[in-house]
Amino acid sequence: MFGYVRTDTPYLYIKDKTLYEAMYCGVCKGISAVCGQKARFALSYDVTFLSVILHNILGEDVRVEKSHCLTHCIRSKMMAGVDELTKRLGALNVILAYYKCLDDVADEGKGKGKRFLFKKGYKRAKKAYPALEKIVRDNLVKQAEIEKARVDSIDRAADATAKMLAQVCDYLLGDKANEYTYNLFYCVGKWIYLIDALDDYDKDVKKGAYNPFALCYGAPCKAALLEGKNGDEVRFAFHAIFYDVRENLEKIPFCFNRDLSDNILLRGLPKTTKNVLDGCSHNKDKKAETKDTTI
Repeated sequence: MFGYVRTDTPYLYIKDKTLYEAMYCGVCKGISAVCGQKARFALSYDVTFLSVILHNILGEDVRVEKSHCLTHCIRSKMMAGVDELTKRLGALNVILAYYKCLDDVADEGKGKGKRFLFKKGYKRAKKAYPALEKIVRDNLVKQAEIEKARVDSIDRAADATAKMLAQVCDYLLGDKANEYTYNLFYCVGKWIYLIDALDDYDKDVKKGAYNPFALCYGAPCKAALLEGKNGDEVRFAFHAIFYDVRENLEKIPFCFNRDLSDNILLRGLPKTTKNVLDGCSHNKDKKAETKDTTI
């Protein structure tokens, strides 16, 4: 998970923006409850999205109240309380962050400090939720094998990461999991992997690192990749994911208002995709408030 899953903020109702920010704080508190204070630096918007949608599918109401924390020690703000699902998501956040650090160290020699910072929290998360850690580890091993084999299929390249998210959410949903929830989270996991590959295209080509788009199309840079027929095919791949997301989302019964989930999935993903296609890094997403989400 790389922090790509965001809201399309200008189209959020105030109530949903407040809830989203409160649940972001809730995941942070969940991390602290399971993995300790230092692990809070691993906090991700991707896991906040999971908290939003999984609480809704499970019908677990979220208690939101004004509170303080280390970051907001002077002025109180609305924060979601910590329940069992939030604890599991906090553990998931730290597990993913730790493995991301290991990957960064192996690929670039960077991230050793973060690896040390998250190691204790990762061990606590693994001890508390071994089944969750195993799902992540097994699929990341498969992902590494795919990349080592330099698979030149976009669909096959993203399969392990997509299955990881789908299986994680099956585990977290328990009896509420079904084919539509599996397919939805598979699509989101696939999108995360591919949007990261597209965002890193120029860097990967320069380093000679694995990138499925580079192997499929052989373009010297992202700008060249997105020209002509190749660019049309890349855009079509993302449009196909958006179609599948919408189709499966419509078949999932939600227990509460779904405006926030719809904003993230139906507007946020296309907006981030457009930003990456236009050359805007996802880290600048808050500043690049683009109303037109057509890609």
